Amino acid sequence: MSVQGVTVRPAAVRRRPAKFGWADLIGPIASGTVVMAVFIWLWHQGLESLTTLDTGLGSLGLLTGLVASDLLLIQVVMLARIPWVERAWGHDLLARRHKWIGYASFWLMMAHILLFAGQRLNRAGGWDGDSMWELFIHESWLLAATVGTIMLIVVVVTSVKVARRKLRYESWHLLHLYAYLGVGLALPHQIYDGSDFHGTFTQMYWWTIYAVALAAIIGYRVAMPIGRSLYHRVRVVDVVRESDRVVSVHVEGHHLDRLRPQSGQFFIWRFLDGPGWSRANPYTISAAPTDDRLRVTIQNVGEGSGRVNRLKPGTRVFLEGPYGSMTAEHRSHPKVLLLAAGVGITPIRALLEDTPYAPGEAILLYRFHDGSDAIFVDEINEIATRRGVQVHYLPGPRRAVGSWLPATVYHGGTVPLSTDDAVALRQVVPDIADRDLFVCGPMPWIKSVTKAARRAGAARRQIHTEDFAW
Repeated sequence: MSVQGVTVRPAAVRRRPAKFGWADLIGPIASGTVVMAVFIWLWHQGLESLTTLDTGLGSLGLLTGLVASDLLLIQVVMLARIPWVERAWGHDLLARRHKWIGYASFWLMMAHILLFAGQRLNRAGGWDGDSMWELFIHESWLLAATVGTIMLIVVVVTSVKVARRKLRYESWHLLHLYAYLGVGLALPHQIYDGSDFHGTFTQMYWWTIYAVALAAIIGYRVAMPIGRSLYHRVRVVDVVRESDRVVSVHVEGHHLDRLRPQSGQFFIWRFLDGPGWSRANPYTISAAPTDDRLRVTIQNVGEGSGRVNRLKPGTRVFLEGPYGSMTAEHRSHPKVLLLAAGVGITPIRALLEDTPYAPGEAILLYRFHDGSDAIFVDEINEIATRRGVQVHYLPGPRRAVGSWLPATVYHGGTVPLSTDDAVALRQVVPDIADRDLFVCGPMPWIKSVTKAARRAGAARRQIHTEDFAW
């Protein structure tokens, strides 16, 4: 396919279930490390350690600490942005599991602290400030562990949805990086004070999983992005205003096809335009990738995205990625239904351009509040005409809380759609059960669409989503 004289690589459609791969071992391996942590505790402590209150508190404190540490390392590896893991699992799924494993690790860590505090207070026969000072401040490496724990608490608190809403993405991301420092400060305490870290086998095991986590972070989050950015020499070539709040940034680089980007994926972007360049932001590519060009479309929602308006041609760009699994390679049906809301049209527009389908096999539903929020309309119309896509624009305020439709919408221009979201979806797409669905937009809207699609007959495996939340 050719777009403005540049070769675009059509994405492939996977017609059969994916074969078993190395990424499928991630889940069993992660579960196995938790089992190993429990095994090490049983080996060193044994169930007999639970027979008295004093030894029971200390033994359970060790168990919760071991499992908390193990889950913390699993978290780190899950979001180390290992390419083959990201492609197989998808960044959204990894991020969700990272969050819940993080909460489990946090509460086990709190139990670890409280159990050991309880053991000391039990020995003292009541509250004893000197014992607490000795435990959390004075003992070998405990001060570092206490500081590390405080950092991890800050990370967890700022990860709660209510707190995230009050923070800019850049501030939240910077605070989140303190988790690595927290883990580093807690490690010496585990090595020198943890009885279950002694012995040749246990030392080799724990050093190995810590080394794997460290290598993953250094390799995939530091060395690879720097190496790729230096090799590909990505630079801004143009900045185009799409609406009052949305701009598109066109970048050019050396052999960008070697990154193997696909429509529907995103990169982590750093524009080297001055102060603030070190703060990275995730943005989805909004046009089918070519051998040497990418386009990203960004809505101004904060300081980081607002800077994009001032970018000049020639500005250097550091990239991490591509990430995300909302791509055509996960398709299993010839027909496709694309649904987008607001700036969620960006990956959908790219998928519309190069996803394989015959004329009449693709339908696009594009939801926006009013005409000023609609972007890429001319481009969508051109693609629709050229490739035979059925397009439905859905403007206007939302119909009701929890609905994916606007207040008034017609099918065929004259017939009002049903007030039931699922019935309305079947009116527009009667064969929805025979299509792959790609959905992108705000998370509440995605949930509404997914719920309606499931009720309309689509199976969960047919629905591929990407949300603009963090």
